[in-house]
Amino acid sequence: MIPAGFLQDLLSRVDIVDVVGQHVELKRGGANLMGLCPFHAEKSPSFSVSPSKQFYYCFGCGASGDAIRFLTEHLGLSFVEAVRDLAQRVGMQVPEEQLSAEELVRRDKLRERRLSMGEVLVRANDFYRGQLKTSPRAVGYLKGRGLTGVIAARFGLGYAPPGWRTLAGVFPRYDDPLLEEAGLVRHREAADGEAEDSERGRYDWFRDRVMFPIRNVAGEVIGFGGRVLDDSKPKYINSPETPLFSKGRELYGLFEARQALRERGCAIVVEGYMDVVALAQHGVNNAVATLGTACTAEHVQKLFRFTDAIVFSFDGDAAGRRAAARALEAALPHATDLRSVKFLFLPPEHDPDSYVRELGVEAFEQALAAAVPLSRQLVEQAAEDADLGSAEGRAKLAAQARPLWSALPEGSLKDQLLGEIAERARLPREDLARRWGLRSGDAPRAAPEPSEERPAYSQRRGPPSPRRGPGRVPVRLPQDQALRLLLLRAGWWLELTDADHEALTGVPDWHAECFRWLERWLAEHGDTPWPTLREQIAAEPWGEQAVALVDGAEVPIEPLLEDLRTAVAQTVRAQAMLQAMAVLGRR
Repeated sequence: MIPAGFLQDLLSRVDIVDVVGQHVELKRGGANLMGLCPFHAEKSPSFSVSPSKQFYYCFGCGASGDAIRFLTEHLGLSFVEAVRDLAQRVGMQVPEEQLSAEELVRRDKLRERRLSMGEVLVRANDFYRGQLKTSPRAVGYLKGRGLTGVIAARFGLGYAPPGWRTLAGVFPRYDDPLLEEAGLVRHREAADGEAEDSERGRYDWFRDRVMFPIRNVAGEVIGFGGRVLDDSKPKYINSPETPLFSKGRELYGLFEARQALRERGCAIVVEGYMDVVALAQHGVNNAVATLGTACTAEHVQKLFRFTDAIVFSFDGDAAGRRAAARALEAALPHATDLRSVKFLFLPPEHDPDSYVRELGVEAFEQALAAAVPLSRQLVEQAAEDADLGSAEGRAKLAAQARPLWSALPEGSLKDQLLGEIAERARLPREDLARRWGLRSGDAPRAAPEPSEERPAYSQRRGPPSPRRGPGRVPVRLPQDQALRLLLLRAGWWLELTDADHEALTGVPDWHAECFRWLERWLAEHGDTPWPTLREQIAAEPWGEQAVALVDGAEVPIEPLLEDLRTAVAQTVRAQAMLQAMAVLGRR
């Protein structure tokens, strides 16, 4: 938990102009500075940064926040990562939990090693990029794949020469253990009877390969992928796991795709480095790739920091289907009603690179539009190897669907899928719920038939809010309104005074528990969008009531800070009135 007082002190020392200015070209426009918004595509600057308020706001898309929010939204950093980044800039130490002296020393050494490893990787990357320019064979290979020098430079492509010890001419000490820790050098054990020689037993891990630097969301090189220039095996090799690089957490091309993910509103997940680069060459610059491993829940969670839609693109062969199954399992816990997850299966003879080169970008875009939604993929995966023409096959489908369905967060999607699975299994919805051990209160109800009193979707002011929890809860009390607004815009809690916080956490009902929970959550995780908060709140004893306040609205509201302040003031007055009445009653 990071104390709220530390966050306020940190933000008072940080200059948001410096933070934003590293990523956005700002020009003076009166009292504020203006620039092109990094969160949506625009040609005229509508992104304003206020030095006096230490706040940014886009008049085009409505993006707003402080320096911490900017780093989490623009770079995709976690709240704690953003706080540590800012603290390092101004020489502050983020309060740590109670740790032993030995643990503090260990952490300091780890930080120093990470910094040193980063410097080694940057030096190696510079070497590989320089080697590409001097290798006609490597340049010819990239040109043969349809890549231009502009794209190669954008992704920082390089070339590792064929020699076994070329890095010995790059680093002063080829036997430096850091080279091995960074995954650049391997060590060959001495054979029986052979004298041990720490330097002679070493060799370069990457040899005669096109090099793809892997960068984190901040643009720092954390590892490499290398591809052969012919058909020899293995086609690709990656850096090993290091303190900087974890395959299960990082995505190739995410740094380069950040802006496009927001502009296009979608992330395309492919299987190889060359797919990402080739798609970018054809203008499809919102693709990323897993790093020689299956897609993980951390990959999905990281992508959802930048966009609400993901399309997984796989080959249509058996291996592609297996990869899709793992991606589905990784995505299910994050598939809220406000997010979209789809699956694109290309013909077996194609990968995204060859598909675009042979059939063109328009054909690929059409294939993306026709991708299979998560709901259908879940049912199809559950029906795999099940003969739906027999009772046994339908029973198998229901059994295989249950763990997948259970992994979904509560919401309309989960409600509807129960009915679809029941229909495919030829079971009444209620019977399937009973067989799965769902209590009557847990079993989702079928959607009500539309009535004339309720306006159609096209007549309303936006898409209907998903219905979850116990149903609609009227907003009758001022604390209802205050809580609903704070759940929709959690960061506004910091806009309230200490007296406001005390009043809200002192209301005599379940609201107080929720306000206290929200205060603790913000101190540890920072501003969080409602879909994420909803997943966390749902498990609390008062979760259904809190969820219903937000999700039960007939028409989505556009939160306003002034409305929150009014609701808080009304709550304070109501509290004062109740206390006064209690005093009179005692008399």
